[in-house]
Amino acid sequence: MIWPPACMGCGADVSDPHGLCSECWHDLRLVSGPRCTHCAHAMPEEYGGDGQCGACDGLRLLWNGARAATVYGGVSRRLILSLKHGDRPDIARPMAAWMRRAGADILSSADLVIPVPLHWTRRVKRRMNQSAELSRRIAGELRLGHGPGILIRTRPTGSQRGRSFEQRRRNVEGAFACPVPHRVAGKRVVLVDDVMTTGATLNASARVLHAAGAASIDVLVFARVSREEDVHS
Repeated sequence: MIWPPACMGCGADVSDPHGLCSECWHDLRLVSGPRCTHCAHAMPEEYGGDGQCGACDGLRLLWNGARAATVYGGVSRRLILSLKHGDRPDIARPMAAWMRRAGADILSSADLVIPVPLHWTRRVKRRMNQSAELSRRIAGELRLGHGPGILIRTRPTGSQRGRSFEQRRRNVEGAFACPVPHRVAGKRVVLVDDVMTTGATLNASARVLHAAGAASIDVLVFARVSREEDVHS
């Protein structure tokens, strides 16, 4: 009665404390239709099956497949910002549920779920790693191994916003390490992050996990930035 349930997207009154109002629900762009199985980008509607888009050949992404729950923008962007900066770890629960559904096929064969790490200075500022909040809930619900300390950031990195894939790659080059490779060796890993834009940060993380002996790596994100928005994100 004191704090009635509010929409996660806009704050309007709703019946479920982890729900969306009808307007925000219609604005949430859940991933549907043909998608590149390697980078989760939309494919042409006439595309008839699973496969890889042409852009992935040039990017040399170091994982097997990628899944995304939503297209970045509007409500999905507001949810991510609330989780990152709005002191709302509770909304990781419904976000993780959408991610579990989107990534059901890759999670079904996984041994270990690992979040993309923050540098400790940024984690102190935010008081949490949003990717670890998502991965913890995904792993816990499915009773999978969870490794929030398996990957670490060895140095702070500047914002990736507005950079090309190559610029982003250089920005995060050498920024990750795996201090406990024995926990990765031979494991089928799902790497979790909140957003994928070009994939450079995930790629740098995957490179370290491969070097540590991971048997396979797949990627699961809450939101995928569309190619039309890449240059602005």
